[in-house]
Amino acid sequence: MKKNVLKTCFSLLLFAVSLSGLQAQHFELGGLLGASNYQGDLSNNSSALYLKETHLAAGAFGAYNMNDWLALKLSFSYATISGTDANSNNEAVRRRNLNFRSPIYELGLTLEFNIPGFDPYNLNKPFSAYLFGGIGYSWFKPTADFGGSKVALQPLGTEGQGLPGYPNPYRLNTLVLPMGVGLKYALTDKLSLGFELGARRAFTDYLDDVSGVYVDPAVLAAGNSELSALLSNRTSEYLGEPVAVTPGTPRGDQAPADWYFIAGFRVSWHFLDNGLMGSRKRLRRNKRSGCNT
Repeated sequence: MKKNVLKTCFSLLLFAVSLSGLQAQHFELGGLLGASNYQGDLSNNSSALYLKETHLAAGAFGAYNMNDWLALKLSFSYATISGTDANSNNEAVRRRNLNFRSPIYELGLTLEFNIPGFDPYNLNKPFSAYLFGGIGYSWFKPTADFGGSKVALQPLGTEGQGLPGYPNPYRLNTLVLPMGVGLKYALTDKLSLGFELGARRAFTDYLDDVSGVYVDPAVLAAGNSELSALLSNRTSEYLGEPVAVTPGTPRGDQAPADWYFIAGFRVSWHFLDNGLMGSRKRLRRNKRSGCNT
């Protein structure tokens, strides 16, 4: 499936480049400051976003504006995501008593489609909405609060990862599909401001270390560690007494993937003095001379 996604994105990129017109091309550099959140196994069975789990997010990007309606953007973003069963109103979820927190480092390549079109040059089209979508890669590292410390979860194999008969440890990086909407406005022909709402569909269900089923704690303790068994099933901490969970019963929500979200304000600088390969200067010279480009 990942290969098909890559092929589709590459085909769309080639199609977009083939439609670009030389006259309107220019480069743009900018940054984004905003907030991040998450939806997955620790957000009430993937059905809620909790404002208390919102964190600061930031990013930087460079864009190649092919024409007034299409831009190719390369970006790097940093965000934090977190979740805890304590947020849920469902007592069965609260009893599970799991929590996590993870940084997200994301490299993305997206296409922005400006509707009805955006051209800051002489403020020709200073305002536009836009849609964006593309492909990205993210690095993450879930930890849990335990005994007043942050404990890295992936090395523990809390769902039996790494043991005979169980899956290999999950990777701490994943392909993601960024998508979203935004607004942009050119204050001058060099400086523009904007706001965007973006979602990322991850190709992993382990951003929060929770996905599958409970494993026999004796197996975890013997094969991985006592800590693995303790952090796999934390219901006993919640109730204050030993509680056994039947091995093989669902630990996660069985959804195929986790999501995270980044929203924020963006500011960018447009390099319009000479455009791509001097196209702006050539355009002005040709207009003065009465020639067509």
